[in-house]
Amino acid sequence: MGTLRFSRFFLLVVAILAFSAATFAQIGVGVAVSFGPPELPVYDQPICPGEGYIWTPGYWAWDGDDYYWVPGTWVEAPEVGYLWTPGYWGWEGGGFLFHEGYWGPQIGFYGGINYGYGYFGRGYEGGRWDNGRFYYNRSVNNVNVTEIHNVYNTTIVNRNETRVSYNGGNGGVNVRASATEEAAARERHVGPVAAQNEHVQAARSNRELHASANHGKPPIAATARPAAFNGSGVVAAREGGKYTPPPNRGAATANRPESNRPTNTRAENNTARPINPIHPNDIPPGEKRAPYNTGNPNIDKKYQQQQDKLQTKQDQERAKLQQKQEQDHQRMAKQQADDARKQQVEQKHQQQTQQLQQRHAQQQQQLQQRQPPPPHQAPPPAQQQHENPPKH
Repeated sequence: MGTLRFSRFFLLVVAILAFSAATFAQIGVGVAVSFGPPELPVYDQPICPGEGYIWTPGYWAWDGDDYYWVPGTWVEAPEVGYLWTPGYWGWEGGGFLFHEGYWGPQIGFYGGINYGYGYFGRGYEGGRWDNGRFYYNRSVNNVNVTEIHNVYNTTIVNRNETRVSYNGGNGGVNVRASATEEAAARERHVGPVAAQNEHVQAARSNRELHASANHGKPPIAATARPAAFNGSGVVAAREGGKYTPPPNRGAATANRPESNRPTNTRAENNTARPINPIHPNDIPPGEKRAPYNTGNPNIDKKYQQQQDKLQTKQDQERAKLQQKQEQDHQRMAKQQADDARKQQVEQKHQQQTQQLQQRHAQQQQQLQQRQPPPPHQAPPPAQQQHENPPKH
């Protein structure tokens, strides 16, 4: 039986890793979701904060048991001449997989999804690089011309009116990558920059951005800068996207051995998280801890500050490891690595992710052990007298 399970797992891994190099370079999630993301909401674009910023459209991401909205935002290009190819969801192998976006000299395939503001399914109509400067097409971008003078006007006729947010499957966008788009994915490119990773983490931790809470109409649909979820640059959705999850929301199946999958399939068990996460993005977000209460406000405040500091540090470490692993994917795609090499790298990624998860759990445990026990956990008076005899 063990041999049979291993064989089935090996075939599954090979099938997943046998995507084209262009596709593999963009895969950023090790979980297949059984139902598609909500439709794209309708929102206004915040004004561009300055020269060199490029619009990155909002999209639905997956946190392990629910979709959540990552607001569209303006991001500084990592290199002169680089453009942003948005990520997208695609139906593959019986589930929806997310293909991570990337920066590169050419726009690649992003599923034919109409994200708006220049990303109408093919290429990018929002601007272009010229002699080291980015020029904005005012017909599709919100730019203050008194501050940014490198602009032009080219009317774009958008014939793609759909708000469907995924490619393939039942009701999805029926578009395939062109030879030019596949070539773009094989060119030199980099994954999301640090500011984008922080933006995703901020969205993931905001419960209002989860589809189960906003029903497809996020209160923060776009921001002027990454992770800036407050202030004048925040824009709410004008119209929500259709959100129809299945009744039991038996949501995700991980790319892992069947023996490691959850065995409880009751209706109330509506989440299926990866037990052995492959990438940091597969780790479900930590539960928000109840305020610590020792009866001493100063001690409680100090402990909460320590909790927040540790959480921020761990989020940064997860984002850094995720970015490093995505760079591994991109190198393999560029080198056209064979399936055996890809499998080795994924095994290495799984080991790195599990080590990170274990280290974070130990850090949390050590922090808790340094705290004084709450009043209801204090030893009884007789024991206290014995351990701390009165001084004469």
